[in-house]
Amino acid sequence: MAAPPARARADYDYLIKLLLIGDSGVGKSCLLLRFSDGSFTTSFITTIGIDFKIRTVELDGKRVKLQIWDTAGQERFRTITTAYYRGAMGILLVYDVTDESSFNNIRNWIRNIEQHASDNVNKVLVGNKADMDESKRAVPTAKGQALADEYGIKFFETSAKTNLNVEQVFFSIARDIKQRLSETDSKPEDRLVNIRKDQGAEASESQKSACCGS
Repeated sequence: MAAPPARARADYDYLIKLLLIGDSGVGKSCLLLRFSDGSFTTSFITTIGIDFKIRTVELDGKRVKLQIWDTAGQERFRTITTAYYRGAMGILLVYDVTDESSFNNIRNWIRNIEQHASDNVNKVLVGNKADMDESKRAVPTAKGQALADEYGIKFFETSAKTNLNVEQVFFSIARDIKQRLSETDSKPEDRLVNIRKDQGAEASESQKSACCGS
């Protein structure tokens, strides 16, 4: 069978791998379904291990393919999901604004990131279920913002149900990662130029010393 043409993979400029983490039941799967398929379901099915969706978006004139991994929040799946931290370029830390314990556990999730993920991974804090009645809210917006500020990351409140800020949160982290990747892309060339300059200087020095020593 003939090999596909070389341009077969050129349907995107960047491939970005994102990871959704957080306690079980905070709405990670619902956020992913809303963003990838534009749909919402109230039936709660626990993610077993890990699942992923793909969506290609246009960002600043570039086609960006997002591969978004949805992890299980329960402790018994923790060892499965930690393997996916390493390849992640961006991580969405999700809590439920009506569940204070899911918010308090964000610090534990951040420790997991520090242990298992790349040092330069982009992070964003997401308070989901923001459509819920204020009487059910357990985590004020200001508290979420304060935690994000403490870690120096962006913060969004979302609702998978009403589609509040769902596109914005994914586009925001994808844009930040694309920016980081584009800056990294240009660096090897700069380093190569500098290496050549250094080698040229060394060659020049050795020629001088050989000349003077004769």
